[in-house]
Amino acid sequence: MENSTVKEGKTAAIISYITIIGTIIAFIMNNSTKNTFTSFHIRQMIGLSLLSIVNTYVLGSLLGLGMVSMIIGVGIFVLWVLGLIGAVQGEEKRVPLLGDMFQDWFKGI
Repeated sequence: MENSTVKEGKTAAIISYITIIGTIIAFIMNNSTKNTFTSFHIRQMIGLSLLSIVNTYVLGSLLGLGMVSMIIGVGIFVLWVLGLIGAVQGEEKRVPLLGDMFQDWFKGI
């Protein structure tokens, strides 16, 4: 059975995984009434979004490592799917490898 924090924040947590626009919308939704479950997933998605931007523009465009960038992009997509599944299931599962760092780096959110 889900507790009230998860029930109240589940929709915004799922929305946060729908592109960077969804993350911004979820952040605004969560701004007035802070929900720890939603904040957790927003932090995870901000980290994945920044990782994706760095991968695309630094590795893919500036350094010209298109194939490496593509392989890392597939990995980021897998991490995104794992985060989305955690939000849908009402769990605070950190994405493998980087989830702890995302929670630490963006703890002000």
